[in-house]
Amino acid sequence: MSGTLAELERQAGRFSPEDPARVADSMLESLRQPVADIEHEWHLELQRRAAGFENGLEPAEPAEDVFAEARRIAR
Repeated sequence: MSGTLAELERQAGRFSPEDPARVADSMLESLRQPVADIEHEWHLELQRRAAGFENGLEPAEPAEDVFAEARRIAR
């Protein structure tokens, strides 16, 4: 355990009753933000790929080939 975490745990004993919930909410929000950023980037990538497919710039592959490749990689 880092010294910072140990100090935080010592300070937590002096929190008011509502402070732990505020700290937990803040910590959870800090974990959600990277996920939101990743989801946004994936959304942009999906839009780019869909536009490429619609314009004939992205090749279409049969689903059977895609699944076979996924199974091969998973092994």
